[in-house]
Amino acid sequence: MDIDFTTLGSYQRYKLMASLIVPRPIALITTLNESGVVNAAPFSMFNMLGEDPPIVMVSINRLHDGRLKDTAANILANGEFVVHLPDEAIADKMHACAVSHPPDVSEIDMVGFTTTPSKTVKPPRIAEAPVAFECVRHELLETPSRYVFIGRVQSLYVREGLVDTERWRVRLQEFFPVGRFGASFYVRTRDRFSIADQDLETARSTNIDEI
Repeated sequence: MDIDFTTLGSYQRYKLMASLIVPRPIALITTLNESGVVNAAPFSMFNMLGEDPPIVMVSINRLHDGRLKDTAANILANGEFVVHLPDEAIADKMHACAVSHPPDVSEIDMVGFTTTPSKTVKPPRIAEAPVAFECVRHELLETPSRYVFIGRVQSLYVREGLVDTERWRVRLQEFFPVGRFGASFYVRTRDRFSIADQDLETARSTNIDEI
């Protein structure tokens, strides 16, 4: 079955791409508005782009009436944001942060997250998140439907015990992020296997527990 994208509208293209390019990592982003209100919102059009410089990408859609989402407005205004990687423990609160609120209402307060000061940027990080990348705006790409922010990582927070700093290895047996699987569906990341090891029992155990 061939589908000619030039014959489809933007909604049809979005539904096909967002449902087929899965699972996707989720960025739970905190920003700060000019009044000091902390905004938190999840975005699954997100990924790592490179390590030198260390940059990540998040794509934020424009609203139908032309308004900006709070996250986009705040990054455009002050160029700072914190990307958190949500795990199973905070998945429900992460999803609840997607509910729309006025700019003067903090999703942090609405869902019951706790914040703690960041080291290099003004927006605080979420204390319950296992991973947080403090970012500044590196580049901006605009399309008719989206703002695509390239963020340069200034500092990284990881939960105690998650990283072996002698070998710079992540202890994946301690890390269970969730991914987006279209609509309101998510996936866990506990079912892991090694392609290199043909012994399935061994593959299930530890080959990718530390990378």
